Amino acid sequence: MFKKSKQFLILSFLCIPYLFFAQQENNNHNQANHIRTIQFISDSEFAGTPVIKLGQPIRITFDDINGDEADYYYRITHYNFDWTPSSLYKNEYLDGFDEVRIITYENSFNTLQMYSHYTLTIPNEDTRRLKVSGNYGIEIYNDDDEVVFSRKFIVYENITRVIVNTKRSRDLNYINSKQSVQFEISSPNEILRNPKRTIKTLVIQNNDFKQAITDLVPQFTIANKLVYKYDQESSFWGGNEYLAFDSKDIRASTVNIRNIELKDLYHNYLYTNNVRANRRYTYNPDINGNFVIRNLNAQDNNVEADYVWMHFFLECYEPLNDGEIHIYGNFNNFTLDDSTRLQYDKERAIFYTKRLFKQGFYNYKYVLLRPDGTIDPGFISGNFDETENEYMVIPYYRAPGARYDRAIGKGVNNSANITN
Repeated sequence: MFKKSKQFLILSFLCIPYLFFAQQENNNHNQANHIRTIQFISDSEFAGTPVIKLGQPIRITFDDINGDEADYYYRITHYNFDWTPSSLYKNEYLDGFDEVRIITYENSFNTLQMYSHYTLTIPNEDTRRLKVSGNYGIEIYNDDDEVVFSRKFIVYENITRVIVNTKRSRDLNYINSKQSVQFEISSPNEILRNPKRTIKTLVIQNNDFKQAITDLVPQFTIANKLVYKYDQESSFWGGNEYLAFDSKDIRASTVNIRNIELKDLYHNYLYTNNVRANRRYTYNPDINGNFVIRNLNAQDNNVEADYVWMHFFLECYEPLNDGEIHIYGNFNNFTLDDSTRLQYDKERAIFYTKRLFKQGFYNYKYVLLRPDGTIDPGFISGNFDETENEYMVIPYYRAPGARYDRAIGKGVNNSANITN
């Protein structure tokens, strides 16, 4: 009995480091406070977690507001579908090598906030190409091997055809508040055999991977097509159009900025927002949570766009039940932290916060973070089936005996074309 217990304890201690490592690898590292405005740019899109075609170049840019020209390095890792590290060796997914210093950077010019602007482009003379498709993560770290931020991205092979449609919910309880994603995956190859074991799918709304659906299996097969015609299982809350502000000229008020102050930096004060959940839907074009850096008076937005303190105000009388209200958007990869949390002013009966943003056009909205860690995106904004959202479906394939999950296609649809 003692021998078995001893063996169990030894195995437990051996497993703990692996489980901890897998859990750490599964999550993005906390972003250092001096690292700002991270953009992951490809030829066709930019987003917090971009989806790029195999062989397509990518570019990562970020600012260090310490402005001291610090040295930063990058490390690339390949992951399985569930974001656990794959069993591939580095030379199996990377042509060349990583853990190399980022050599392209320049300092800000004519700005109140000094910063250094860094650019990493892949391929380069060290990292020549990514060999395989699938999930990837990149870590940026400093001379002390401290990770200052990390990001995920997906590389896909275009070997399947993915047709995506957006439908109104068939459940009458949600017909006015949810949008259902239905899709088909077709391929002339043999990869669609035994799909319930070899095929996985990722369904994303507005490039927000934190709300993605990952557990769908094909309902039936027609010839070489896998058909997914779910309703509630593949439905998302419709949400509402994002709010926006434009700080392209930080010295002038705009339609959403009520007044301006110059202290150490410029401070822009937004008009007070209200709860929209109890109002009717109103069409307001947005860019689905994204942002664009721009300075009206600059020739190079990368280094001439200044930083400004944006002040947010929200009037909300709904009971939060120990929840927290946060501003939410792709400006920080849809992350909720202390910089996005609103405080409550009892005297004015208003929620408020301020956050440092680089000049540009930004989408944002307010969400409720519940005590159990779940996010309610419609608590403040409401949920409407008319809302314009973009949906993306990515199928993954693992052949019998294979050691990693391949991303084998991409399909996109916009709910502006929603049907019953």
